[in-house]
Amino acid sequence: MEQIYMDHAATTPMDKAVIDAMYPVYAEVFGNPSSVHAFGRKARQQLDVARRVMASSIHANEKEIIFTSGGTEADNLALIGTAMGNRHKGNHIITTRIEHHATLHTVENLEKQGFEVTYLPVYEDGKIALADLKEALTDKTILVSIMFVNNETGVVQPIEEIGELLNSHQAYFHTDGVQAFGLMDIDVKAIGIDMLTVSAHKINGPKGIGFLYVAEDVKLNALQFGGEQERKRRPGTENVVGATGFKKAVELAMENKEERRENYQRYKDAFLEELRINNIDFEVNGDYDSTIASIVNVSFLGMNVETLLTNLDLEGIAASSGSACTAGSVEPSHVLSAMFGENNACTTNSIRFSFGIYNTTENVKEAARRVSKIIKRLSS
Repeated sequence: MEQIYMDHAATTPMDKAVIDAMYPVYAEVFGNPSSVHAFGRKARQQLDVARRVMASSIHANEKEIIFTSGGTEADNLALIGTAMGNRHKGNHIITTRIEHHATLHTVENLEKQGFEVTYLPVYEDGKIALADLKEALTDKTILVSIMFVNNETGVVQPIEEIGELLNSHQAYFHTDGVQAFGLMDIDVKAIGIDMLTVSAHKINGPKGIGFLYVAEDVKLNALQFGGEQERKRRPGTENVVGATGFKKAVELAMENKEERRENYQRYKDAFLEELRINNIDFEVNGDYDSTIASIVNVSFLGMNVETLLTNLDLEGIAASSGSACTAGSVEPSHVLSAMFGENNACTTNSIRFSFGIYNTTENVKEAARRVSKIIKRLSS
């Protein structure tokens, strides 16, 4: 039985070209990028080239890219770093109820340190309302953090409109772009994004590395103390091998963005159509037309998520009940609870399917046929 991977929003398999790019660095580039001798300069060159590629991909300056260990660290640095660095301007932070836990748990910690946090509601379409954001803004607001694309539903937030709204306000605008990067066109300057989080392992790169874009005029306090790496904003010897693999993954993502977007949308449409052909009773959570091509969140009426995931795994299908960071948890989805209410059935009967470069139209149709078989068996 073919194993079918449909959990690319959790992590993606590394592209062979990425592995091939990393291997020579593992074997030959062992110098410390901070060293002034030839070995160090060779490592620094790899890092500098990678940083330029990251910056170019979002229309930023290379000095505005901070390499991190991944999306979680980048979110933490953005939120805590700017909160602490700008406390003299105010203590109010705005975010949403559907953020990744890397953001939610961070602002919860900031609340314990005396910051006031407003959690914007989302509606059944999965989006915030700009009117709610406008109403929540005060002269004490120093930071607004709203994710670009929700990792559970795939719904895209009105990022450009948020950037325009905040253009005349003192608050910095941070967005977790982990699910958007590589599939959506992102111009941080044009949109008005002050900070952007990106993770390599979501775009077929290595785990353990990401970056935080920070506009040059943002006051950001470091969270760690040590050396002067990353322009004193993130000390510690840089992950040169990871940065090289990340660079290659970004290059591939930029080169193939349109093709991937079209392919993933075709896979998603084919998957749902196959469910319909098999007369499965389901609903898509969130406004389907506002979702990114790679993610769909499906509510199977009368089902239980824990039972479904177990049966999917036995049938060779890898999917998720939402955020990978809560995999194994039987708690209702905080995202769907925010959208539909805590007692809504969809919070405990929904599965996230997410598509990637190793899917094909045929294997997603086969996955839908297996899902249909499971639903019919459990229904009977």
